[in-house]
Amino acid sequence: MKPLNHLASLFLFVSICLSSTTYAEVYKVEIDSREDVLDGKVFGNYGAYELIKGRIYFRFDPANPFNQEIIDLHLAPRNAEGYVEAWSNMVILQPKDSRKSRGVALVEVSNRGGKFSPRYFNRATSSQLRVNEAGDFGDALLMRQGLTVIWIGWEFDVPTNEGVLRLRVPVAKSIDGHEITGLVRSDWTIDREVDHLGLAHRAQVPYPVADFNDPANVLTVRDGRDAPRTIIPRSQWRFAKREEGQGIEKSKRILPDSNHVYLEGGFKEGKIYEMVYRSKNPAVVGLGLAAIRDVISYAKYDDNCPFPVKKGLAAGVSQTGRFLRHFLYQNFNTDEVGRKAYDGLMIITAGAGRGSFNHRFAQPSRDAHRYSAFFYPTDIFPFTSRRQYDPETFQTDGLLSHLTSHEHAPKIFYINTGYEYWGRAASLIHTSVDGSEDIEPFENERIYHLASGQHFVERFPPRAENQLKGTNIYRGNHLDFSVNYRALLIKLVEWVSEEKDPPSSAYPRNDHGTLVNFDQNNFPKIPNLKYPEIIHTAYRADYGPRWEKGLVDNQPPRLSETYVSKVSKVDEFGNEIAGVRNVELRVPLATYAPWNLRAGFKGGSNELTDFRGTFIPFPKTDQEKKQTGDIRPSLESLYKSGKDYLSKIREAGTVLTKEGFLLEEDQSYLLERAENYWNWIFE
Repeated sequence: MKPLNHLASLFLFVSICLSSTTYAEVYKVEIDSREDVLDGKVFGNYGAYELIKGRIYFRFDPANPFNQEIIDLHLAPRNAEGYVEAWSNMVILQPKDSRKSRGVALVEVSNRGGKFSPRYFNRATSSQLRVNEAGDFGDALLMRQGLTVIWIGWEFDVPTNEGVLRLRVPVAKSIDGHEITGLVRSDWTIDREVDHLGLAHRAQVPYPVADFNDPANVLTVRDGRDAPRTIIPRSQWRFAKREEGQGIEKSKRILPDSNHVYLEGGFKEGKIYEMVYRSKNPAVVGLGLAAIRDVISYAKYDDNCPFPVKKGLAAGVSQTGRFLRHFLYQNFNTDEVGRKAYDGLMIITAGAGRGSFNHRFAQPSRDAHRYSAFFYPTDIFPFTSRRQYDPETFQTDGLLSHLTSHEHAPKIFYINTGYEYWGRAASLIHTSVDGSEDIEPFENERIYHLASGQHFVERFPPRAENQLKGTNIYRGNHLDFSVNYRALLIKLVEWVSEEKDPPSSAYPRNDHGTLVNFDQNNFPKIPNLKYPEIIHTAYRADYGPRWEKGLVDNQPPRLSETYVSKVSKVDEFGNEIAGVRNVELRVPLATYAPWNLRAGFKGGSNELTDFRGTFIPFPKTDQEKKQTGDIRPSLESLYKSGKDYLSKIREAGTVLTKEGFLLEEDQSYLLERAENYWNWIFE
């Protein structure tokens, strides 16, 4: 997966431009429906909106230099003109009158086939986008900004459920037409005993096993993340699953199945299992990167596009935030004609990761957390946009080092919560590989750390089952940073379309004394709360001698030294002090830890819980503080009354708005939420 030589890229770019002015990447769009949104409701100067649903068809030239990074493209079947084809379902939300459009598109890079923009930016209660359901459009922030919102599928292995966005891609064959085989790996952390497991990650569609009896098929078990593997005898397991029973009866029939593995006696709670097996017919997974590239080029540059725009933004969350980091690294922001694709990227909760988005037998859903989906090619060098040096591997590289031109660098927001520093190695995006030195972002980048937040905003109020028995400690952190996403989206739109400077970067730094080793954080000793003894680390992993060509030979990979991850320093309450501090931290009622331990599980009880943080309210009174031995202040010592508390929330919200991290219209939302917090604690 080596980048193109820059001089060669420039030469080929000029050649293509001279030889073709009608080079088509999107060659057909089919529209199934075109409906008015909310019965033609007018959204300010941008007028009424329409929702378009249909299909979009792509074709890719394997000889084009800007497609050379797509693994196995040259082995995919071609049409009569020599192109490789793919297609996806498509949903477009846009002003009905194109003359009233702002001319800016937001392409949502769908997370596992769903839609997050309605919830993240419109505060919608659903993401179905039914044209006459107000809850599907929330407060319509996206429409009130005049944006065109584009959804297409990019991932080939999402479930085939109705409404899921999916890219249909071809499979690769050898040059002589034979099936290609290769090793695939699956793993599972077992928290509840079962007797069969699916080979896919979560609900995705797996690569099926090619031959049940292939000696390359090996099942292992281990006691922890880094514990040694033990091979399970072949006589004890098979590729099969239990037939679904009728009613409450559990079927006794075990049926052969190429997508599942069955273990005699069951997969035991507290163990980690791993299956390496041989599959065949690899999908050309990297076409997902090209499809996301080509849809915005089509919208920007093709006069026949039914959703035309002048500028394009892409937003990705978690998996698809990592996708966008991968997109940048492999130079997909230059289209097949050598033009700039995206003008701005909003990369949300990606940490320092990239992912399995463009190699043979890639599984895009595998995400490599601290205690699940282990050692997939996610947290891999390089991490920073600037070139950095790894003294262990003697590599020098950078996330933006392979762009065709510096003019093709989009304006970028990297937005991470505290969880990504603990669970996704986020500090590596702005430090040297040993964590000792700060590495500055480029002028076209901003880095924002949403202090003390978990991976997503937890629902409030807390559920009873999430409360640690006999304590006031809750699994799940309710700090609401959704307001930051809304404000920062508008700042990015303004930066791209009007050249208005966004807020300065805000994140923990070595030179500020706010970026520290996790075990030197001086977190307060809170009764019944155990502080973590570990943090997620990125490994130097060897995937085999052909990895640069997108082929994995080592399953599992061979691991060596880890990179150094750091976290934000905390204040006397245990809340992070660096980055964007929301009103919950400026006017605190609780400790919002961005980490949570797997307490209560048989295996890995000292490990981190995926995605979640911890919520620990302060003692209400001095008497409660004395009784519990809590060193944090009581609420009665911090606030004279609920009215006093809400007054301070108003002041904090005003400051946050001036800093650019809160919309003025969202101050009332935060005030209402703060009142709910207070009432819940004192109910």
